[in-house]
Amino acid sequence: MGMEQIPHNFLTTRLEDLVKWARRNSVWPATFGLACCAMEMMAAGAAHYDLARYGMEVFRASPRQADLMVVAGRLSQKMAPVLRQVYDQMVEPKWVISMGVCASTGGMFNNYALVQGVDQIVPVDVYVPGCPPGPETLMHGILTLHEQIRTGDLLARRGAGRGVGIQVEQRDGTPVAVPARSA
Repeated sequence: MGMEQIPHNFLTTRLEDLVKWARRNSVWPATFGLACCAMEMMAAGAAHYDLARYGMEVFRASPRQADLMVVAGRLSQKMAPVLRQVYDQMVEPKWVISMGVCASTGGMFNNYALVQGVDQIVPVDVYVPGCPPGPETLMHGILTLHEQIRTGDLLARRGAGRGVGIQVEQRDGTPVAVPARSA
């Protein structure tokens, strides 16, 4: 009886799968709120949306304790070297989520003072659309990142100095009809 015929269970799980599972369930974000998108990012971490259920309960103030950077809001030219320094201090493997249209493309601020996309400074793995994106959209981006970490596609597709660049769809901002209760 070969190893192929043994059913895949906890005891036969490969060490690589275990590492991916642990990484996915313990992504610790670094605090890097730059503008109004940071308010929505803080709302995602509060009790109503509860990022703790995904192992992300504490936003780390030190980049050495974080492996996810959520860049929320517009990035000024003066702040760009600081962003790069914080990114360089984070531990490997590390991921970046660009939250909002201003962080992703500069948004409505097309001038010399702002960076027209945070991907000019750090590699971006997931782009979250919206102005500002709500907590639902940010959580959709985080879960997309979790799936990429779990499957291992994320690290396989990354090149040196560049992110994966996955774009997620916006999940909030559209009112949902609630069916009327019958008496």
